[in-house]
Amino acid sequence: MIRKLRRFAKVVNKPYKDEFYHYPGTIPGTIIIDADAPPPEIDLIDYNQTDFVHRRVATPEECVPYLDTESVTWVDVQGLGNQDILERVGQIFELPPLVLEDVVNVSERPKTEDYDDQLLFIARMVVPKERESGFYSEQVSLVLGKHYLLSIQEEPEHDCFEGVRMRIEKGKGNIRRQRADYLAYALLDAIIDGFFPVLERYGEALEDLEEEVIVSPTRQTLQKIYQVRRELLQLRRAIWPQRDAINSLIRDRSQLISPEVQIYLRDCYDHTVQVMDMVETYRELASGLMDVYLSAVGNKMNEVMKLLTVVSSIFIPLTFVAGIYGMNFNTEKSPYNMPELNWYWGYPLCLGVMGAIAFALLFLFWKRGWLENSSMIERD
Repeated sequence: MIRKLRRFAKVVNKPYKDEFYHYPGTIPGTIIIDADAPPPEIDLIDYNQTDFVHRRVATPEECVPYLDTESVTWVDVQGLGNQDILERVGQIFELPPLVLEDVVNVSERPKTEDYDDQLLFIARMVVPKERESGFYSEQVSLVLGKHYLLSIQEEPEHDCFEGVRMRIEKGKGNIRRQRADYLAYALLDAIIDGFFPVLERYGEALEDLEEEVIVSPTRQTLQKIYQVRRELLQLRRAIWPQRDAINSLIRDRSQLISPEVQIYLRDCYDHTVQVMDMVETYRELASGLMDVYLSAVGNKMNEVMKLLTVVSSIFIPLTFVAGIYGMNFNTEKSPYNMPELNWYWGYPLCLGVMGAIAFALLFLFWKRGWLENSSMIERD
């Protein structure tokens, strides 16, 4: 059974642990490492208004000298493939076992938890694929302290934080004049803004599908609509709880977040609501495309049936005439024989009458509008 579940997870292009949670009876705080998880890569960024340090560290212990300074330290762990390194990171930052479990086991729902001297925020980050449709989705965990921010990502390949790194390096804006709580806001804002490029692609895809549904709907069109609906549902499941988590940050007013950053978080919350509105709008459009597809297929079938009906209606009287003159009652002794059978112009006249009947029926159908294609829809 487990093998079947793992094969199913590979088919849907999702890790097994994303689809299934802990086994019943698992000890709280247990870390589950996926066998396919990439090894961790640790980036350290330490900055203040005048100084900036960015380096790749080989061991978590190299971050310790930066944690006691008055500067802001951002430790970014990318990859979850080494349990020893993750446990050492937890020891350095004094993470409770349940917090380490939440940030490592990537099946968590987006949420926020306040531990007095630390603030945990779990979010879902999406990044559009470059050469194909769809998007990458991964869990990002942020642990905020007074002078540091720890971020833990599933993979090192897909990331939407490069803009924040460039702002810190070049000193753009006021990020280097702010504390770690502003850095946490900047990362949350980058995560939320990462939904917009993905949604822009789905908007274009829905426009193409709308054209395809109306002009030439096929079975592949139906499969594309179902695929878009499933992926939009995944986006909805990712953004909906994040709205509640950001709202919790604003409502609960943690001591680690200053009133000034609270104002920025409100703007981040507005962006989250905007993303939700776009997702719901696109889901309604996808559902509407399904109805349009079924209507177009039904109209196409009606056109086929109408054509067959017109052809049948034309040939019914012709068949009647041909059937009458196909009866073999030409006997010289019978007073009721058909005189046209021996007439020189009988055969051409019969064909002419049959043709006249066909053209008269076509003219009647045309006058009543039965020959028009009702499935064609005028577009601006």
